[in-house]
Amino acid sequence: MSIPCMQLRGGSSKGLYFLAADLPGDRAARDDLLLRIMGSPDPRQIDGLGGGHPLTSKVAVVGPCADGSADVDYLFLQVVPETATVSDAQTCGNLLAGVGPFAIERGLVPVRRDRTPVRIRLLNPVIAHAEARVETPGGRVRYDGDTIMAGTPFPAAPIALAFPGRDTAVFPTGRPADRCGGLTVSCVDAGMPVVLARAADLGVTGTESPAELESDTRLRAAVEAVRLDAGRLMGLGDVRDATVPKVSLLSPPRHGGTVGTRTFIPHRVHAAIGVLGAVSVAAGVRAAGTVMSLPGGRDVLIEHPSGTFAVSIDLDRDRLRRSEVVRTARKLADGLVWPRAGKVTS
Repeated sequence: MSIPCMQLRGGSSKGLYFLAADLPGDRAARDDLLLRIMGSPDPRQIDGLGGGHPLTSKVAVVGPCADGSADVDYLFLQVVPETATVSDAQTCGNLLAGVGPFAIERGLVPVRRDRTPVRIRLLNPVIAHAEARVETPGGRVRYDGDTIMAGTPFPAAPIALAFPGRDTAVFPTGRPADRCGGLTVSCVDAGMPVVLARAADLGVTGTESPAELESDTRLRAAVEAVRLDAGRLMGLGDVRDATVPKVSLLSPPRHGGTVGTRTFIPHRVHAAIGVLGAVSVAAGVRAAGTVMSLPGGRDVLIEHPSGTFAVSIDLDRDRLRRSEVVRTARKLADGLVWPRAGKVTS
């Protein structure tokens, strides 16, 4: 059995993109199929298309928008390399960068001659909307360009992603600061549930490499204690086996940015920072009363292990009115994938 599939680098992640109609409608059957396509459960994913890391073991499912509020629906699925787990508990803003090009190439959106807007309804877990503006000179998606985005070594064409405001406050606990795991933290959700903590409060500088942070067993235990407490306060329940909330360690900027970050996603440390995670960090540092409140304008430049991430944010006290980022995406492969036979065993 073979299935049509496109592989794209979206932002600083890489994933497989499927039309919803090409996957089973039953969730259990769909997840089993994706585990076999990706090569899970196996840390190397050697028998599949996954890259052996959460950032390269992702899936985007795209189809016509079911309620007519957008052009397409986008469901993100995180396939865990080491275990037989497929999670829809969060969305992925990096793979979102590839949804517009994929939708255009699959004929879900009529292409324009210069730039094609694609309205996207994000389905996990709380329905939200975004608009991607894709460069389409001559009626074809442009992938090559001069925009260099931290988190990937090569330039590509820019894709602007805009997110409308939300009716809910960015603080799901109702407070800009809380006590979790013995630390004062800020629980923020401006599109991605994120816990903000000062790196210094955890005994690190916030300039360490992801590998250094991942090898620090004391730190990882402390971060997880914070995350478990925060998950309950944020209304997410027991997050022991969940991929949210993320935990971002904040520190003073070293390279002219607004704030420095290192982000646990939740157990590995991101080589950069996720799109909506960055929006949540931006909201957290611009709001009053948080663990690192930095009043200023709309533009927030977030430093991360491989560079910087610029977010434009319109925040009215604790309400997000609008945010916008620029990502890049590139098509890597388009064709058929052959999943291994049989059923997955944990």
